[in-house]
Amino acid sequence: MLSPLLWVFTLVLIAVFTKNRKRKTRLLILGCILLYLFSNSFLLNEFARAWGYALYPDDKKTYSCAIVLGGFTSTDRNGQGYFNSSADRFIQGLRLLETGKVKRLLETGGNGNLNPGKYREGTWARAQLKDLNVPDSSILVESNSRNTMENAAFSKKVLLDNHLQPPYLLVTSDFHMRRSMMIFKKEGIDVVAYPCNYMAGHGNLTIVDLIMPDATALAYWSMYLKEMIGYVVNYLH
Repeated sequence: MLSPLLWVFTLVLIAVFTKNRKRKTRLLILGCILLYLFSNSFLLNEFARAWGYALYPDDKKTYSCAIVLGGFTSTDRNGQGYFNSSADRFIQGLRLLETGKVKRLLETGGNGNLNPGKYREGTWARAQLKDLNVPDSSILVESNSRNTMENAAFSKKVLLDNHLQPPYLLVTSDFHMRRSMMIFKKEGIDVVAYPCNYMAGHGNLTIVDLIMPDATALAYWSMYLKEMIGYVVNYLH
């Protein structure tokens, strides 16, 4: 329901079957306008800059833990995990550990599918870290959460059980960071934003981006719209 492409398709479909010529024309024009606006890279990047968080400043501080939010894996038809387009979350978490910026990693994520099966993202992430020779003593896992609110609630217990002192670095995609920070702070967890996996808002734009439609921008808007709706819902929760 949050796909601009679906909105455009619906308007065109209604226009095809309506018998009123004025209504048909208006619907087709509205569909074209929506398609152009949501496929415009310039508008997407301007919004992404306003919505996203600033790059993490190198404060030379060492943190007790980095909380890496799930969502960076998917499952194949056999239920086996693999890295998806958000894999930078995993990469940046590992980088923070290897460079000594954090002492431990908390991989938080279970399975948010309606029919989850046996796959658990946190458990799969731990296996990947062990394959990379990361010691068990540096890895914490929370593998029961199904969404960001549960990420925060369940992570809090893990952090308290392991007596890790705040603040903690919160690692997630830039488009997801604003909602994540609000949720974790409402849960009473002292976190510092470490955004990554930038999809928009940080590239160099040209006049072509202002004029030419871009299918990628159309796809990214669906994610940002989901985040905006989620932010309002979580704010009111």
